[in-house]
Amino acid sequence: HFFDSLQDQFDNLEKHTQWGIDVLEKYIKFVKERTEIELSYAKQLRNLSKKYQPKKNSKEEEEYRYTSTRAFLATLNEMNDYAGQHEVISENMTSLITGELTRYVQELKQERKSHFHDGRKAQQHIETCWKQLEASKRRFERDCKEADRAQQYFEKMDADINVTKADVEKARQQAQLRHQMAEDSKAEYSSTLQKFNSEQHDHYYTHIPNIFQKIQEMEERRIVRIGESMKTFAEVDRQVIPIIGKCLDEITKAAESIDHKNDSQLVIEAFKSGFEPPGDIDFEDFTQPMKRTVSESSLSNSRGDGKSEPKFGGKSKGKLWPFIKKNKLMSLLTSPHQPPPPPPASASPSAVPNGPQSPKQQKEPLSHRFNEFMTSKPKIHCFRSLKRGGAGPEDFSNLPPEQRRKKLQQKVDELNKDIQKEMDQRDALTKMKDVYIKNPQMGDPASVDHRLAELGQNIEKLRIEVQKFEGWLAEVEGRLPMRTEQARRQSGLYEAQNSSAVNSCAQDRESPDGSYTEEQSQETEMKVPATDFDDEFDDEEPLPTIGTCKALYTFEGQNEGTISVAEGEMLYVIEEDKGDGWTRIRRNEDEEGYVPTSYVEVYLDKNAKGA
Repeated sequence: HFFDSLQDQFDNLEKHTQWGIDVLEKYIKFVKERTEIELSYAKQLRNLSKKYQPKKNSKEEEEYRYTSTRAFLATLNEMNDYAGQHEVISENMTSLITGELTRYVQELKQERKSHFHDGRKAQQHIETCWKQLEASKRRFERDCKEADRAQQYFEKMDADINVTKADVEKARQQAQLRHQMAEDSKAEYSSTLQKFNSEQHDHYYTHIPNIFQKIQEMEERRIVRIGESMKTFAEVDRQVIPIIGKCLDEITKAAESIDHKNDSQLVIEAFKSGFEPPGDIDFEDFTQPMKRTVSESSLSNSRGDGKSEPKFGGKSKGKLWPFIKKNKLMSLLTSPHQPPPPPPASASPSAVPNGPQSPKQQKEPLSHRFNEFMTSKPKIHCFRSLKRGGAGPEDFSNLPPEQRRKKLQQKVDELNKDIQKEMDQRDALTKMKDVYIKNPQMGDPASVDHRLAELGQNIEKLRIEVQKFEGWLAEVEGRLPMRTEQARRQSGLYEAQNSSAVNSCAQDRESPDGSYTEEQSQETEMKVPATDFDDEFDDEEPLPTIGTCKALYTFEGQNEGTISVAEGEMLYVIEEDKGDGWTRIRRNEDEEGYVPTSYVEVYLDKNAKGA
């Protein structure tokens, strides 16, 4: 019974220690899944950060000049570092917990197996001793019984007078033999019993307690080890908290660096046009028999007094409101010709004296015009941009003055950098040539002459380009009303070489109806005295004639940029129709403008047209 009870205890201990190993393996699995979550989280964070990073050579890169977007970029970079700390958590948990505990579990299984093997071996040994004792005891008992029977038989034979002496002696000897066997069995039993008692004492007081003690120590080490692993689990997480805190601090710092005033100023600088607000509109008295006029400071400048200011007749620039297309306002306020008028139905000029859209026709009320403007959709392409094919001009004249100035300044800076690079190369080659001259064995001095000549030509071309763009830049800076003389470009070419460029640009960017196109629709009038312009316009070389034309009908050009012609009149063609229905003609040195192409018959010079 005691043996069975002890065996039950071994079974209980075996089940409990196996449960302990299962708990350890479950914790290892838990930590492993946590590391996988950390890795997955870090990967998702990195992908998220990469997804919102600005793409190279894209418009997004320009957006990162604002402090708010730079702060967002800093946040994305810090999220990368933040993700890296979660990768560190995963790596440390894998090496310090998962890997260590996996090896420990293998060692624990081997140790447990050894302890229970020793326990089973001790149990088997004591059971064997017990069996030997039982066998010795049964043999001693049997021999004692046999000796008693032999003694009784001898006594019976000795008392019987009929039994021969020899039979009695035989019975006596048998009784003595059985008695001796019983004594021997007794001695053996006694020896076996002493041995068993000693083995049993050692078993219950030494072997089994030692085995139980080892199993207990093994189990306690397992418990301590899983506790230490849990501490490591928390410590690994705690170690990255300072670095994660720094990442969060950097995000906070980036957020605090956002400057709303600076961002607003950047927007202002990016979209500042340099336009002046429109002036007041004069009262139009319809009770007087006079033409409707608009003051010179209003949204749209009329042709003005051509005699008092001959150099600006048909070319004066009107001030624009920054958010309104000038050609739209001009069409709404003064009803100019947008498309050219069709030819009259009859050949007689009196049939349609002023064309279908003559400025002398009755104008609509101003309030109705403004209502039409407020409800109309903005035009995508203006008249002039369609005429010129919609491509951006080299002088950036399609931009507002302030933006054009920035673009031109940027272009000048780029060209100056290119010049500096070319000059650096030329200096380096010059030094190399000097070395070759002093040491002919190192190379032929004439071998670099061709390259030096190329660099010289390149530098000269770039300088010409710089002069051209600086001229445009000086023109724009002269037009800006808010800029002072100190802020203007200090270029000697401003007065000398660019007066004709200013004039030609002014002519070229006007449409026949006198309104500016989208390319120049946001440009303000030049704040330069009229006398300066007189000199500049006097120096302008007129456009060459490319042919002649004959007026088929009478056309009274009442709008800015047009010219009136009489039926049958012969004139010079200086610019043929570009696809918009207008042809540019000249009567004399002072009179030129646009007429509808359908009103004239053009005879182009072959040489001029070919050129």
